Amino acid sequence: MNLSPLTAISPVDGRYRKTTEILADYFSEAALIRYRILVEVEYFIALCELPLPQLKSVDEAIFEKLRNLYKNFSVDDAQIVKSIEQTTNHDVKAVEYYLKDKFSELGLAKHIEFIHFGLTSQDINNTAIPLSIKDFIHQKYLPLYSELLNTLLNRAEEWQKIPLLAHTHGQPASPTKLGKEICVFAERLTNQVELMEQIPYSAKFGGATGNFNAHHVAYPEINWADFSNNFIKEQLGLVRLQTTTQIEHYDNLAALCDNLKRINTILIDLNRDMWTYISMEYFKQQIKEGEVGSSTMPHKVNPIDFENAEGNLGFANAIFEFLSAKLPVSRLQRDLTDSTVLRNIGVPLAHTVIAFKSLIKGLNKLMINTQAIHNDLENNWAVISEAIQTILRREGYPKPYEALKDLTRKQTHITKESILEFIETLNVNDDVKTELRKITPFNYTGIF
Repeated sequence: MNLSPLTAISPVDGRYRKTTEILADYFSEAALIRYRILVEVEYFIALCELPLPQLKSVDEAIFEKLRNLYKNFSVDDAQIVKSIEQTTNHDVKAVEYYLKDKFSELGLAKHIEFIHFGLTSQDINNTAIPLSIKDFIHQKYLPLYSELLNTLLNRAEEWQKIPLLAHTHGQPASPTKLGKEICVFAERLTNQVELMEQIPYSAKFGGATGNFNAHHVAYPEINWADFSNNFIKEQLGLVRLQTTTQIEHYDNLAALCDNLKRINTILIDLNRDMWTYISMEYFKQQIKEGEVGSSTMPHKVNPIDFENAEGNLGFANAIFEFLSAKLPVSRLQRDLTDSTVLRNIGVPLAHTVIAFKSLIKGLNKLMINTQAIHNDLENNWAVISEAIQTILRREGYPKPYEALKDLTRKQTHITKESILEFIETLNVNDDVKTELRKITPFNYTGIF
């Protein structure tokens, strides 16, 4: 059976393929091979520029041709590497043999033993994978996040002046403004992305057990730690961990997973609020010609974009949580569990992308139902009791809280008229009464 959106096992590569295909350049098998080749090529060039004595004769003119090996890397090239792997049964060794063939074709046959010189496979994996993650975050995730944030901010500005009945513990509470409530989420997201930008993308690069054993025994006069620090920083834009086992610690990657999970948790909160506002009829949703909300109930327009986003965010978070708990744990100098787990790093990011796009779509379909919002405020005059008792406190009125408590709990429904009647019974001057009469559920919304 050929792989297609209809035959894929995972909806990431099936139902949602059009949405998630942007991740293939970073997290597919072909992408991982390409990133490995990038690291191997740049490492060889760095050895030439050091220069190692045996590589002094390598002409710099060849460097661009070497870089084209990863810049122009194709799926057909990846298939060649996979064919080699069938013999080696080792993915990184297959990349090495592939490059030896390509170097020979470029006239570098006598230098091919300096491909992967002194390295172990994790020196390649633990630079290739964080580089792919960094590229994805900067090139795809953050632009999509910015689109989502701007959508929220635009809606907040659009709804800035709309008074809204707040609900705490599910009960009517002091009114707020709809735009401000959207800004709550925008601020939370902004804070978390600022934290995320402080997390280093770290790499391990130090040989079989992190001590440059092979490098040092071959060239003891070279400061390999300084060389590697410079290579990782200048050529790859990563931060090299100084003392490692065979693998990197993954502490920073765990921190990134936790941070991405917090962002998703905030968005789950947003999705549930939007879902609830729709159920309260504060929002209606735009629909396209021919769309069906329910297979049996023609009147329904379900909040499917918010439900889709919530489900995918929750699924992504479950994987992020596992990654952050598992990756920093490895037996002694290493075991293989990190390798198989890391192959799934694109999965939670894919579900996050699906969620982001669904949420943006849902937000753009919302239409404010001012009548429903107005009706709820009009039916809840009791919420201004806080305002009245606070002004009475200011005036030194005896037991103002208790007076309002008696009013609001003795009557089954507080109306504008019952509030005005109560104000008339207060032993305060006319100016204070005038001040109290001006307070309504529509203007008692604070400073935002």
